[in-house]
Amino acid sequence: MLDDRVVRVKVTGDYACFTRPDLKVERMTYPCMTPSAARGVLDSILWKPEFQWYVRRILVLNPVRFMSVKRNEIKSKQGKSPIVVDEVLASGKPKNRVQRNSVILREVSYIIEASIFMKGVTDRFKFDKYVGMTEKKEGMFPRRVQKGQCWRRPYLGTREFSAEFMSPEGNEQPIRETIPVGSMLFDIFYDDKGKPQPLFFEAVIRDGVLNCEVPENDQMMHSSHLRPPIGSEVSSAIYEFNRQEEGAV
Repeated sequence: MLDDRVVRVKVTGDYACFTRPDLKVERMTYPCMTPSAARGVLDSILWKPEFQWYVRRILVLNPVRFMSVKRNEIKSKQGKSPIVVDEVLASGKPKNRVQRNSVILREVSYIIEASIFMKGVTDRFKFDKYVGMTEKKEGMFPRRVQKGQCWRRPYLGTREFSAEFMSPEGNEQPIRETIPVGSMLFDIFYDDKGKPQPLFFEAVIRDGVLNCEVPENDQMMHSSHLRPPIGSEVSSAIYEFNRQEEGAV
């Protein structure tokens, strides 16, 4: 069941890189935040195993500005053995290090509008508990946004580009510009067996707004929502967090 209430959170950062998966060697960013990146920001603020975030719209507040940077990166994939960054070949060239150019965004600001989707609503798991809007009885998400609380530090595409989040002031306006994006990665869909499948959609930023209410979004609500095993350290941490949050309501 999809809740009809819409929560809004403002996200800003000095730099962002929402990498296009079709350009693998040299990183090239999309001109705005992707729905999967928006969901990642929302999950960083409040994640619960009983619901999923349904991203409705992404408002682009600042003009789209690109810049190019060159960075030292690791070209080897992490495996069971540790990667020795300074290891060199017989020719004297680095084995694992490589320099790559990246085209990234700078001075970005967005407003994410989203709702929550729950397959089963019970007396214990209600929409009000998470996204309640009543004054002095706000749900968990509005409270955490106001206090600046998060599970982990949200970031804008890549972890080195950390994000600041806050409640919108109410007077923000999206840019008055239409930008055809083309095929954009919406998210990664996992079937019942846990097999991943990328979902793409035709994206257009119309008057500074990226509409995410597309068929791919409805499909994502049926993606397998994997949970940690009962008795694991992760489950214990989630249980303790839930207990503290419920006590604060």
